[in-house]
Amino acid sequence: MLNNLFINIGNWIVDITMRLGGSQALGLWIERIVAAVVVLVFLLCNVIILVYLERKISGFIQERLGPNRMGPVGIFQLFMDILKLVSKNTVTPDRADKFLYNLVPIVVFIPTMMVFAVMPLGEGMTVYDSPVSLIYYFAVSAFTTLILLLSGWAANNKYNLMGGMRAAAQMVSYEIPLLFSLLGIVMLTGSLNLNDIVYDQIEHGWFIFRQPLAFIIFSIAATAEINRSPFDLAEGEQELIAGYQTEYSGMRFAFMYLGEYVAMLAMCWLAAVLFLGGWQGPILPGWLWLFIKTYVFVLLNMWVRWTFPRIRIDHMFKLNWKVLIPLAVANLAITGIVIKALQFMA
Repeated sequence: MLNNLFINIGNWIVDITMRLGGSQALGLWIERIVAAVVVLVFLLCNVIILVYLERKISGFIQERLGPNRMGPVGIFQLFMDILKLVSKNTVTPDRADKFLYNLVPIVVFIPTMMVFAVMPLGEGMTVYDSPVSLIYYFAVSAFTTLILLLSGWAANNKYNLMGGMRAAAQMVSYEIPLLFSLLGIVMLTGSLNLNDIVYDQIEHGWFIFRQPLAFIIFSIAATAEINRSPFDLAEGEQELIAGYQTEYSGMRFAFMYLGEYVAMLAMCWLAAVLFLGGWQGPILPGWLWLFIKTYVFVLLNMWVRWTFPRIRIDHMFKLNWKVLIPLAVANLAITGIVIKALQFMA
């Protein structure tokens, strides 16, 4: 029953709509709108959890207490921070492009939220089950690169501009090994649909075991793609103050911060779908298993952030162009050879 909880709720919405005189198509559209609102609220609630986890985990790794004053074990600290940000003035620099400067914080997290339209939330629980959902994910998330570049340009500040250019160069560069690492999975499944990829893993085994090199490449490239340490060169405080978000304050800064955590959650969710079998798991409902697997990747990401120091920008690009891309191409070639060899033997 719990495994089909959200499917049953969706069917109930369609059924109620038809009983009230509406068509089935109208009921399906209402179901999708409700699902989109639920996903949005879910993401915002998860950001609260992620910020709290980040602070407690960083405190534990660095032998500090972390938040511990506001509420039991500091669980209300984030709400105090939100209150502080809301009460702060938002200042617009005189020489900034005011339209773009004010637009960026509004749209910065929209692409990462849009990708959840095609992400499986469980078996049969996808807002829009596209046959090319994997391509859709990277096509939509690529808009973040343009938004961060606009953030650097609009503020008319050298630190913002350098941070925005670094972010664009980094994200465009690391998209290459990121996408190449997934081509082996596409070749093995014969599909670009995320649900089909999960079903293939349920039948033949998780891709973390069948494509281990692709998983390693994906993990490194994904960390760089979402600008997380040790690849957070776009906002390196010892060089650029806060990079592309230097001039933002108050709730504008909060929205920029929100975009980073939603992007991390989306990438970890995708990793759980592609490499850990998505919703597959015993006893517990499938959607709960997917949530658990996603948070395993989230915790690993936070562990890496607070363990490794920030690398130099030239080392970061050497790692991409001289190590990850050749390895991704080699993995693609090996996967093709193995597939042809198995077909020949059959």
